[in-house]
Amino acid sequence: MAQLADTRPSFPRFTGQESVDVAIVGGGYTGLWAAYFAKKLEPSLSVAVFEAEQVGYGASGRNGGWLSAMPPGNRAAFARAGGGLEASRALQQEFVAGVDSVLDILQAEGIDADQHKGGALVAAHTQAGLGRLVTRRDADLKYGLTEDEIQLLDRDEFRSRINISTVHGGLFYKHCARIHPAKLVYGLADTLTSMGVRIYEGSPVDSVGSRTLTLADGGVTAARTFICTEGYSGQLLGSRTLIPVNSSMIVTKPLPEEAWQQIGWDGLQCLSDSAHTFIYAQRTSDGRIAIGGRGVPYRFRSGTGGAGATAQSTIDLISHKLGSFFPGIPFEVDHAWSGVLGVTRDWNGGVHWDPASGVGSSTGYAGHGVTSAYVGGRTLVELAFEKETERTTLPWVGYRARKWEPEPIRWLGVHAMYRLFGIADQWEERRSSSKTSLLARFGSRLAGLHE
Repeated sequence: MAQLADTRPSFPRFTGQESVDVAIVGGGYTGLWAAYFAKKLEPSLSVAVFEAEQVGYGASGRNGGWLSAMPPGNRAAFARAGGGLEASRALQQEFVAGVDSVLDILQAEGIDADQHKGGALVAAHTQAGLGRLVTRRDADLKYGLTEDEIQLLDRDEFRSRINISTVHGGLFYKHCARIHPAKLVYGLADTLTSMGVRIYEGSPVDSVGSRTLTLADGGVTAARTFICTEGYSGQLLGSRTLIPVNSSMIVTKPLPEEAWQQIGWDGLQCLSDSAHTFIYAQRTSDGRIAIGGRGVPYRFRSGTGGAGATAQSTIDLISHKLGSFFPGIPFEVDHAWSGVLGVTRDWNGGVHWDPASGVGSSTGYAGHGVTSAYVGGRTLVELAFEKETERTTLPWVGYRARKWEPEPIRWLGVHAMYRLFGIADQWEERRSSSKTSLLARFGSRLAGLHE
């Protein structure tokens, strides 16, 4: 976003009264994709997007840049919710298809978001971590991925792609692309403007009723309203429906060519690891490494953290992790930022549409939001306009997790879970463990992450 400050699109603040066919709350990926597909469905529709801050202010403008095929949640839970194994497989396949669909649209619309489909690598730094990846691959195959789409790599195979000194092996996912988060969100906004969508910035929506929206300086009457506010949804969807979980990132200064010769990474794959407190990273188009992880995971009473100031301790923690991957290479941190993602009590996302009130939502992506927003925004439009498609019957449609606990139990529980994961990672690394810590297994089941 700093790089694009001079070219960032700017939109007016909403004032007055207006009537529209479709009102969208939230100017991130979900809201913008919903606007896109509404106009594609019927170009004559009046569509307006209302963003509280600026387009891409939330996770859409400052995420890890993974356009991946990972569904937002536990596939076993989706299978149990309705439709069984085949329904969960259909969800997985829709996300596989979603990766290429987004790339095709970007090409058709002339949006340059530094997109490159190089797949994703998951590194295991311990034998215990490698064991978890073997189990994870078994689950991926169960839920519909093929052996060509998810490959198990030994140490040498992994290091030939990215030369991580501590790796024991890992996984390679075929269906994943790197994107530049802000370039994607700004490109979508420009495209929508050319399609006749009205976008308003600095226009927070205070409340949503049946066919009405209330804003600070006006009101809107809408036949259909989509709430697309992800980690910022507490005011509109309820503070216990989903919570804002914090994630932090750093990006290095551009690395010299000799450093890249040592690291490799010529395939521009996205990168994560099998640690419980995992990282996510990419090699950017201008030769940097952008890498993210967890710092302070959750703020009391669902605080969202404002513009993204990041504690030095968090910057040091992520920098240390990067240095442990590639020892001997001096990294300089150029930028650091934090933001929130939306998490339900069982970490499963959901798309909801209520025809009686004319209000719907798509939220709870739990860190897998780039593709989820595309699928969710498109599905919202199809549900709202009664179009039966392969997406409208997926098991995350209508899925509802139970409510989060009230404070302070919520704060204590989230911090305890991440503390357990951190201790488990330290235990495994120091002892070169071959099996996953019991503490981590307990934390995973407590959070509902185990498939």
